[in-house]
Formats: sequence, C-alpha cells, structure tokens
Amino acid sequence: MKLSAVGFGQQVPEGEKRCLNSELWHACAGPLVSLPTVGSRVVYFPQGHSEQVAASTNKEVDAHTPNYPSLPPQLICQLHNVTMHADAETDEVYAQMTLQPLSSEEQKEAFLPADLGAPSRQPTNYFCKTLTASDTSTHGGFSVPRRAAEKVFPPLDFSQQPPAQELIARDLHDNEWKFRHIFRGMLAT
Repeated sequence: MKLSAVGFGQQVPEGEKRCLNSELWHACAGPLVSLPTVGSRVVYFPQGHSEQVAASTNKEVDAHTPNYPSLPPQLICQLHNVTMHADAETDEVYAQMTLQPLSSEEQKEAFLPADLGAPSRQPTNYFCKTLTASDTSTHGGFSVPRRAAEKVFPPLDFSQQPPAQELIARDLHDNEWKFRHIFRGMLAT
C-alpha cells in the first residue's frame, strides 16, 4: 500500500490498464528488481518470452506459440516505453515494455545513453505487513513497530492527547483504506 495525504493516480476509462505508482510497484516487486530507463538498449529473447507466456497461461510452449524460424535467438532493441501494472486477481506486479528492434547498422552506431525518461523510483522508506481481518475491522487500526511508524508515517502532533492522525492508504488496485495512527506508548521526558 502507498500512504499519502492525497491519492495518487487518476480515473482510468474502463477496459484500460492503469499504470501504478513507481514507488508502490517497486515495494511490491522487491529490492532486487530494477527496470531499464526509456531510451536504453536492451536484449530481447523471443524464445524465453514465449516460454514465459506459456508458463503463465498454463499452456504447452509449442501448442499455441507461433513459430518464426528466421527470428534470431536474441534481438538488440531500444526501449520506448515502460508501464507498471498488477494482476487484478493475484496482485503480482509486472511491467509492460515497448521495444523496437535495431537494424544491424543501428547496432554498430556508438550508443550514448540519453536520459529520455524519468527513472523508476525505488521507495526510500517502507515496511511490510500482511493485514488480517482484525486489522481491517471497524476499529480501523493495526499495530506497527515504533521504528517503522517513525520512519514511514508523517510525524505525530504530540500536543494532542493521545497523539493521533488519520492515514489514507491506497492499494495496488487504487482501493482506499483509512487508518487512524495513534501513539500508544511511553514518551521519554
């Protein structure tokens, strides 16, 4: 979930895939995942892609996969677009990329990477917690380790008794969740 004072994302017409906030996407993908920037040269492996598609759709690789005997085993491409998504049923995050194969002559040209697009943003501070039924009950609260709360949440106003604030979180599917952040502990004086 992404915590914010203002919701991210805009309404997307029905049937279109909504792109995810980069920080939220990276938090779900994990720290070992990084995406190439727009304008980068990448290597595309058609056979590996076909095998991934077959595995994700539970079909045999040869059953419905077109055969292109003249297609090379790898293609040098330029990345034109990257969008980040999450599967509606499994919450698995994935990226959709638009690639353009480069001709033999284009591959020979000197390549100086240009910053053509904004790099994807890795989250700086986050923590993970699997919410249970009691976390989403009418009480609207869940326990968070103090260090995580201090690192991730906006600072509490300790002049209030008890110190509290409302947090609005949006999940991968842009559902809004409201929680009350209350400090319950001893303050050092």
